[in-house]
Amino acid sequence: MTGLKNLPSISIIDDGSASNGAAAMPRAGDRDAGGGGGESAESKLIIVGSGPAGLTAAIYAARANLEPIVIAGYAPGGQLMITSDVENYPGFPEGVQGPELMALFRQQAERFGTRFVDLDVDRVDFGQRPFRLWAGDVEYRAESVVVATGASALWLGLENETRLRGRGVSACATCDGFFFKNRKVAVVGGGDTALEEATFLTKFADEVLLLHRRDSFRGSKIMQDRALAHPKIRVRWNTEVLDVLGENSVDGLKLRDTVSGEETVEAAQGLFIAIGYKPNTDLFRDWLDLDGQGYLVVRDETGSKIDGVFIAGDVHDHRYRQAITAAGDGCRAAIDAERWLEAQGITESATASAW
Repeated sequence: MTGLKNLPSISIIDDGSASNGAAAMPRAGDRDAGGGGGESAESKLIIVGSGPAGLTAAIYAARANLEPIVIAGYAPGGQLMITSDVENYPGFPEGVQGPELMALFRQQAERFGTRFVDLDVDRVDFGQRPFRLWAGDVEYRAESVVVATGASALWLGLENETRLRGRGVSACATCDGFFFKNRKVAVVGGGDTALEEATFLTKFADEVLLLHRRDSFRGSKIMQDRALAHPKIRVRWNTEVLDVLGENSVDGLKLRDTVSGEETVEAAQGLFIAIGYKPNTDLFRDWLDLDGQGYLVVRDETGSKIDGVFIAGDVHDHRYRQAITAAGDGCRAAIDAERWLEAQGITESATASAW
């Protein structure tokens, strides 16, 4: 995710058209001639979310003639839109920029007739079919829904942390550790995620500085023992990050001792934030089951407690959180949705040949 390159500027705009001759749907915000009320649009399948899970689901669903609508969000593309070098996605031996990869996903989905709406969903009603979702001034109705809204990494909220994201600041050691060979990096956090990230980074970095604002870790005993025993890991207790230093890439951190208040500067070429993730599930709390960490609960591979509503990607997966696993989830959810629609008599079985 990090690397040391600037993110390319990629603009994805919904022009209200549909490819392959599919009928154009109303754009959010369009109104009737009298100026009152909003429009509505219908589909066999609506996909909420436009990261790897949502876009892969769209590709599969469109090829199965389900004419999916993707409600992509105001910031479409998911977390890969703030990711620079992606070197672990198959098919790109030289690596690929995250935004470029998402643009390719989207172009492929559009090629088969997927229709996109670049707005956030305001609310949903899964009480009966057709399911209803509202985005802007438009009510969308669908016989089935794939929820692929992902999860958002929690950040420290520092201005330079945001500015240097993708240029030394990361929230994924598995994605970006390779870029920090023979360098010194810091990891912020005190739970299992931080301990795992720090231990993983020792495969590449010369030194891993583990920063925790308290005097003891919250992670499991086995992960604590591994981290504390590793010769490359140095722990600084009672320490918080005040600022990230560097012009074009990270070259240091301004730190504060939470007990004494003393401020120091520590050299580092990378900063990994590992203070947790927040699944984007607020829209669905009244309708779908959530686990103790707030992630959606999957039933029977990709299903939910509501027939016809399917789940894919990081909105339920808090173990792997990789683009390729999310894409695989999107594939499975689309296939399950198509087969469910077929069983309901809404689509014909011949569409299954599209797989």
